[in-house]
Amino acid sequence: MAAEACTQGLDTGFIELGAAKVAALGVVQGITELLPISSTAHMRIVPALLGWRDPGSAFSAAMQMAALAAVISYFWGDVRGLAVGSIAAMQRRDFRDWRFRFTTWIMLATLPIVIFGVVLSKSLNACGSSFRSLWVIGASSIVMSLLLATAEKFCSHRRTLDNVSLKDAMIVGLAQVGALIPGVSRSGSTLTAALFLDLERDEAARFSFLLGLPAIFLAGVKEFYELFKAHLPAEGWMILGVGIGVASISAFFAIWGLMRILERFSSWPFVIYRFLIGVVLLVGVAQGWLQ
Repeated sequence: MAAEACTQGLDTGFIELGAAKVAALGVVQGITELLPISSTAHMRIVPALLGWRDPGSAFSAAMQMAALAAVISYFWGDVRGLAVGSIAAMQRRDFRDWRFRFTTWIMLATLPIVIFGVVLSKSLNACGSSFRSLWVIGASSIVMSLLLATAEKFCSHRRTLDNVSLKDAMIVGLAQVGALIPGVSRSGSTLTAALFLDLERDEAARFSFLLGLPAIFLAGVKEFYELFKAHLPAEGWMILGVGIGVASISAFFAIWGLMRILERFSSWPFVIYRFLIGVVLLVGVAQGWLQ
């Protein structure tokens, strides 16, 4: 029997979809979660076009664990280097070590989204939240496409990750708060901010992913705790596990594709795609063929 789409206030529509549909959405979620094109927008568009119900905000939040696995796997060298280097620096009390300082900056830059995430959590994940309306997602997609286009057009893209500062990290960290608005995209907001700081395109993406690791981890853990507290049924955990497994694989290949595109070309393909997605959403709602 299908579970209720709302479990103690949490939007758990993914249970009604079943494992097969959630696996399909997991592929979409994994690809779009780490590309600067908004996974939330796609999680509304794809089900709507297929005649499926919205999988819900709890599904999108829990999928952070898939993104976490993909980012750590792809950037394992960076993650390991920062962790080992920071611990070694603390042991020898060398607090000027770049790896220690960079790790500290990442932690500090995570504070804004943690604070705003806690304050807005009930509104963001509530059943029928207006934040997930197609109007909001469509408008956000268009605004972010224009900001990314501005960064691509007018910034020099010459700096590397080796010469970023605490100020740079905090700017990208503040930009990450925008990801709480559906349609903005965490990857999109942080990549755009990093490009505005004149970082090389692939270095901007690398900075975006590394800085986002704590936020991705905390968001995933928080959502798992909320689902556990809401007594998500065994069927729900099984379906969610299928989605996370599939999404982890597709997310890894999404990172690989993004890095290749930014290394060899630019972010213009994402600018155009995001703008078109936003237009499709707004026109679809206005014409009534997207609900």
